[in-house]
Amino acid sequence: MTNNFDTPIYFLAIDNGTQSVRALIFDQFGEEIAKARVPIEPYFSTEPNFAEQHADYYWQKLSEVCQQLWQTCDITPAQIAGISLATQRYTMICLDKDKQPLRPAIVWMDFRQGEPNDLGMLAPLTKLIGMGELVNEAQQKARCNWLAYHEPELWAKTAHYVNLSAYLTYQLVDELIDSTGHALGYLPYDYKAQAWFKPSNIKWRLFSCRLEQMPKLIPPGQQLGSISAKAAAATGILEGTPMIAAASDKACEALGSAGLAADTACLSFGTTATINTTSTNYVEILKHMPSYTAAAPNYYNHEYMIYRGFWMVSWFKEQFAQYEQQLAKTQGIDTEKLLDNAVKDIPAGCMGLMMQPYWSPGVRHPGLEGKGALIGFGDVHTRAHVYRAILEGLAYELKLGFDTIEKRTGKPIKHLRVSGGGSQSDSAMQLTADIFGMPAYRPHTFEASGLGAAINCAVGLGIYPDHLTATKAMTHLGDEFLPIEANVQLYKRLYNEVYLKMYERLQPLYHSIQDITGYPAK
Repeated sequence: MTNNFDTPIYFLAIDNGTQSVRALIFDQFGEEIAKARVPIEPYFSTEPNFAEQHADYYWQKLSEVCQQLWQTCDITPAQIAGISLATQRYTMICLDKDKQPLRPAIVWMDFRQGEPNDLGMLAPLTKLIGMGELVNEAQQKARCNWLAYHEPELWAKTAHYVNLSAYLTYQLVDELIDSTGHALGYLPYDYKAQAWFKPSNIKWRLFSCRLEQMPKLIPPGQQLGSISAKAAAATGILEGTPMIAAASDKACEALGSAGLAADTACLSFGTTATINTTSTNYVEILKHMPSYTAAAPNYYNHEYMIYRGFWMVSWFKEQFAQYEQQLAKTQGIDTEKLLDNAVKDIPAGCMGLMMQPYWSPGVRHPGLEGKGALIGFGDVHTRAHVYRAILEGLAYELKLGFDTIEKRTGKPIKHLRVSGGGSQSDSAMQLTADIFGMPAYRPHTFEASGLGAAINCAVGLGIYPDHLTATKAMTHLGDEFLPIEANVQLYKRLYNEVYLKMYERLQPLYHSIQDITGYPAK
């Protein structure tokens, strides 16, 4: 395909997130042309700490959103040059030899603990070199180990152990293949080499899965296959349309927001809140926490994560904002808009109310004992204060991530891009600019993850020669939020004198709570 820009070129990007699946059409300049969205049920739970969803449910919703797209836009399937896919991360599926699901998918929010494998003579060595606890943690968090121990008969039938992205790609192109940009989680994946570990690597001993169960991996921007007749009938996408490898939703979001500039950070205000920078240097931001494969080949994402990030906004809305929900219905607007308007009347710093956003333990920080905290309550505080404290607490923690990334990489971050659902809040954007003390920009489109997938599509189809050229052509700045100096100084003191000390001061109490109540389980 040639890059004749006299006529528009359209790419279909599918973004299968945690709470919805979206089908988006972008042109070669990164402009969003059309969009459809279908909400999804994130998971069901049959036992405490379990989070599962049926694999075919994801496929049904993907097909539904595509059909909805064709019914509501003027672009026809015949005009689509190619398709790319971004999905939620580390949602694992067991397939039999006929590539049919054997059980519900284990969703990324699942907290079940697996049994450590017998490492034989390697066990004393891991303890000797101070890696015993880390190795044990990796084995416990590997879902394949839980499956092998608790469902051995099912695991024996598991011919393919794949991420959601590989399963959906199989449904679309009838080939079990995936992008390196989707390989993430407790898997035998070499993050530095961006490939499965070689069969001789001893790290396979940590996991119950085998190399032959893993899908073939190719880099972002290469062709995965073409839309099959079966997929065309289900989705309405034209049979034979090329499908190009993209990456996980966070990796695509970073690409669609900040491109490949190493001095630019992407803050993702999503269900999981993250801050990412992208470069060709492999750096572990937190000790033993890998740099993830970016949405461009040979690039890495340096990520700091808040596990239950802007999920907390949904939590607050469901638990404490019933009045606003009812009022929003009568006015025909989103509840978040009403809450956002209320927050504007609350001064920076919430009159001393501070929130630590550890509603769930992180991967490396905080530890399993970590809990959320709200301190500084007084009789002046209202629900709006609590809501703003949540937004400020998330921004404080992302600022900690910002500082950590700068320290570990040795590279200054000069620019901020903010995407994800929470970025639609002007209040969240303004307090982010104030807490970081620098201008914060939205990308030109709210659908940054879909745009990242579309960028890969454009590269894979030869519209642009490489990812760097494509990002320069397809990513643009949107709304600008400049820091307010008085707020910057106030937040600077709250961050340094209060927030940075909260976890250290409260951690002993968290340990006591865990010991006394047994929650969360050790």
